[in-house]
Amino acid sequence: MKQKILVVDDEPEAVELVEFNLKQAGYAVTTAEDGAEALKKARTQSPDLIVLDVMLPEMDGFEICKALRLDPATRRMPILMLTAKAGEIDRVLGLELGADDYLTKPYSPRELLLRIKKILARGQAEEKPREQMRFGDLVLDVPRHLANWKGKPLDLTATEFKLLTLLAQRAGRVQSRDHLLRDVWEYDSLIDTRTVDTHMRRLREKLGPASKHLDTVRGVGYRFVE
Repeated sequence: MKQKILVVDDEPEAVELVEFNLKQAGYAVTTAEDGAEALKKARTQSPDLIVLDVMLPEMDGFEICKALRLDPATRRMPILMLTAKAGEIDRVLGLELGADDYLTKPYSPRELLLRIKKILARGQAEEKPREQMRFGDLVLDVPRHLANWKGKPLDLTATEFKLLTLLAQRAGRVQSRDHLLRDVWEYDSLIDTRTVDTHMRRLREKLGPASKHLDTVRGVGYRFVE
């Protein structure tokens, strides 16, 4: 079965270009031109990923992203923001609100497809030599992509779970931001390492007391401590 992608943009030409490239790559595509339609289709059609523009009528992409993350039915849905808003503050805001990635226009269709492929791959369960890892009250079930703290599930996105699992698998070893970008996001070229910092901040907020396992090494990166 084809993976479904919801494209949200109010510019017909922009939608047509993204839709064409996605269909050529083998994805099933549905579209929405405003926030209300986007939220409705996200809830009723359960797409595998959402490509979301920021500058939309009535409700902008940031508001849509926030609404999706607050709704239990859509909070784990991968979101890639595709927008002409290229400012650092816009990128940080998008990632803070829960977007998995942020790509600015004009963009390369090949890069868009590559980023979508990598985001979707993060959500696929991968068998690991250590299927379950336990650090005191924190338990990571790798094949099922589940994290628990004192028996209570932690609501993590696929990207957040992969980031936490990778750090845990390398417990005690400092991971630089560049290495995390390569191993979690699978980016070969350097991009703004603030992407890592933003996801780490959101991950810590979700972990609550369990965030004691995440240590910041100033000027270098991050480390999981047992």
